[in-house]
Amino acid sequence: MELKEAIALIKDGTIAPNGPVTWADLGCGSGLFTAALASMLADGSQLYAVDKQRVILNEAPFPEGVAVQPLQLDFVTNELPFQDLDGILMANSLHYVADQGGFIRQISRHMKENGRFIIVEYDTDAANRWVPYPLSYHKLLRLFHKEGFMDIQRLGERASVYGRANMYAVVVGR
Repeated sequence: MELKEAIALIKDGTIAPNGPVTWADLGCGSGLFTAALASMLADGSQLYAVDKQRVILNEAPFPEGVAVQPLQLDFVTNELPFQDLDGILMANSLHYVADQGGFIRQISRHMKENGRFIIVEYDTDAANRWVPYPLSYHKLLRLFHKEGFMDIQRLGERASVYGRANMYAVVVGR
């Protein structure tokens, strides 16, 4: 996927309404969606790029006015070193979490009351070695509603290069 395609998939005009915000990208990989999100944030914003592997942000360009801090840690098992997030991006990473409900409850403590998630996942319930805990769109709706997040808006959808299921993106709020 190209950067412009990642931007189009998650584009939401309310991410940074009137100034600097603080977000975390959990499971950032090479930083494709980190760069997409950074392109939407106001100058002075902070963005944590978190991955289990050493974080090497290959995607360019990152806006000069957005501070991107790479962090190598397991976002499921390690304590996260930030609080009061305006949002959390999880692009193709929530499907690696076995206890998704427990994780949402735990990670929500790192967010402001009005914080939001942007989730990118495959629209399937069929597990495989690359997607061990799949999260179809309808399963995601049930999961977040159960955890008290009632405002879920679909941002975009595109065919997966793997041809098994479409990818979808949502923004989730209380």
